[in-house]
Amino acid sequence: MKKTLVTYLVLLFGAFLQGFAMSLFLFPHSIPSGGAAGLAILMNHWFDFSLGFSLWLANAAFLLFALKYFGYTWTFRTIISVATTSMTVSFLTSQVVIPHVNIYLDLLGGSIFFGIGVGLLIRFGASSGGMVIPALMIASYKNWSPGKVMMGINLFIFLFNSLVIDYKIVVYAIICQFFSTNIIDFVQEFRLPKINLLTPSWRKK
Repeated sequence: MKKTLVTYLVLLFGAFLQGFAMSLFLFPHSIPSGGAAGLAILMNHWFDFSLGFSLWLANAAFLLFALKYFGYTWTFRTIISVATTSMTVSFLTSQVVIPHVNIYLDLLGGSIFFGIGVGLLIRFGASSGGMVIPALMIASYKNWSPGKVMMGINLFIFLFNSLVIDYKIVVYAIICQFFSTNIIDFVQEFRLPKINLLTPSWRKK
């Protein structure tokens, strides 16, 4: 019970970090953090949907695939994560106004927080939704790095965003992906060192 509670608390925290990074650092510059975010920005641009709603809509189709390939527990955790991220984005984009002085600082900060958030989600048995779902399917089948696979899948959507909104977006998005995917892999693979204070040799002293 305690382990389950910790798992869901970490998932909520990771989803919040993801939404925090997207709404306060990346979305103000129309920088997509991933494929689903890129689709959300396009829907916001074309149909004037809120970014939070657009993000949820972009994730909905992929959740059906998640249910088939990853089962109910993983899909349920992902739905919670996507909902938390979408609500965070909706609240912060509508209620919090932060002056963005330097796009490169925002890009760095957004990449770091986004990478940590998604890394925590994957490590604790969920995902951020969107293109992470097919990326995990491919990565598990081919035994490849999830972060690198996700970056490859997202490139097409980034290019489309750059054609519709601004060509510079693809450059910023690739930079964001480079930093965030490396952080995702680091968080997912990081292992805390075991410290054995009460070892047999210690007792003999």
